[in-house]
Amino acid sequence: MKDMLSIVIPTYNEKDNIAPLVERVHKALNGHEHEIIIVDDNSRDGTIEIAEGLAARYPVKLFVRREEKGLATAVIHGIKQASGSVIGVMDADLQHPPEVLPAIVKAVEDGADMVFASRYIKGGGCPNWGLFRKIVSRVAMSIAHVLLPSSRRVKDPMSGFFMFRRDKVAPEKLKPIGYKIALEILLVGSFDNVVEVPFIFEERSAGQSKLRPQQQIDYLKHVFSLMARTGELAMFLKFIAVGLSGVVVNMGVYWLLTRFGGLEAYDYWAVVIGIEVSIITNFILNDTFTFAKRRTGKSFMGRLLKFNLICLAGAAIQWGLFMFFTRVCGVYDLLSNFIGIVVAFLWNYFVNRNWTWK
Repeated sequence: MKDMLSIVIPTYNEKDNIAPLVERVHKALNGHEHEIIIVDDNSRDGTIEIAEGLAARYPVKLFVRREEKGLATAVIHGIKQASGSVIGVMDADLQHPPEVLPAIVKAVEDGADMVFASRYIKGGGCPNWGLFRKIVSRVAMSIAHVLLPSSRRVKDPMSGFFMFRRDKVAPEKLKPIGYKIALEILLVGSFDNVVEVPFIFEERSAGQSKLRPQQQIDYLKHVFSLMARTGELAMFLKFIAVGLSGVVVNMGVYWLLTRFGGLEAYDYWAVVIGIEVSIITNFILNDTFTFAKRRTGKSFMGRLLKFNLICLAGAAIQWGLFMFFTRVCGVYDLLSNFIGIVVAFLWNYFVNRNWTWK
């Protein structure tokens, strides 16, 4: 690779890992111009002193932050200090094996502008994880994939081991919360070709894990922040507003048909017509208001048919859940109906978001 590589490694109390990590990274990148940027959050265990010694033998740049803390902001600090046009990021605890770096670099050479080392594609894995940790990881990824659809380009946007072309993202636009900096860069940057290469996530051999319950809360805050900044939250709120208007239309049509249209109260057709008119008005409002930027070049009638089918399926889901919770589980009818409404609404939003207005 003709481009210079900058490998950013955030550290905090990693005295037993930093020397073997630097040695392995340097060996893995043999033949490539590179620098290893260590951003330390004022470690007290000797990490800083060891890193200073490594700088005499390897292309290491050390930056010690005395005030600011946190993995994500440390990575941003490293990006700003980097000299390379291609930036790599990895953890300092040796759970990201440096021997995977050549495969990542090769993917960049082949045209990728962002590459993720992935635990969840063929050849990757977490063989030493217990069931609970696997479930937590999968749930976190599912949250991102559902609430931030753009993240679906990557099966494992959470690994923290990745590389990207520097000119594809502006550091000043990065506003991460917590530690999932890869997800932030993926969604804020302008990447055309994102690929994954497999790796086996290794267990920490020295030092203590930095994972804390607060990080899970920070992750949810981060997802919410990204939803707001990428426009996903605005679409979601607009869909809610349109749905509420549909309730008014549904009730209004039923009232007009049974009070002035000659149909009997409780008439089946009054209910059916009210539902269908509300579906059509909801579609028109969503098509011109909620998803206006996503309808280019697509058939109006095709979108309307998809929307109808999805909403009718949503109604069936609501009814099925209501019957299940009331008849099978003995749950209070209003609570059962509320659960059905929420699930059906989420179904309608996410399926329409990713099919009708894909």
